[in-house]
Amino acid sequence: MRQFELWFADAQRAGAFQPEAAAVATATPDGAPSVRIVLVKQTGPDGFVFYTNYESRKGGELAANPRAALMFHWEILGRVVRLEGPVQRTTREKSAAYAHTRPRGSQLSALASPQSRPIPSREWLEERAGELAERHRDQVPLGENWGGYRLTPERFEFWQHRTSRMHDRLLYTPAPDGGWRIERLAP
Repeated sequence: MRQFELWFADAQRAGAFQPEAAAVATATPDGAPSVRIVLVKQTGPDGFVFYTNYESRKGGELAANPRAALMFHWEILGRVVRLEGPVQRTTREKSAAYAHTRPRGSQLSALASPQSRPIPSREWLEERAGELAERHRDQVPLGENWGGYRLTPERFEFWQHRTSRMHDRLLYTPAPDGGWRIERLAP
């Protein structure tokens, strides 16, 4: 975690666009992979947390196969961090606490959108969000189908670009003593 925090801070200082953006890879029960971008909103010793619609494609895949991989790419620094591990939902309370810090428009969008499902038109989605804005003038409720997922890393890989494709790759895996074993991988 310390190494990740150092690299994340470097990405922020360097002006990386949305340094918290990560590709999240999931798989169907029969192993078909799927990947998309999420914003990782919390990191720490307990894991990496992102929020989404539980009824979305990724939500369905995580329900059936609760493991995932995240990949952060900070091009401005020539760095990538990959991590893999089990995923579980955060508590409803933690999801609500985060949800109510989001801009009102983002809260309405999450409530209005049947994420990953076909919709009739952009206008339909905008009308639905407008209706919800009228109905919930004070506080936007947290939908039952929206919340957080926490990925608990079992593997970290730190990749640093080097000239002539002689990249540095360091793999961190759990050590028997409770710490992390570090191995250098060939580029």
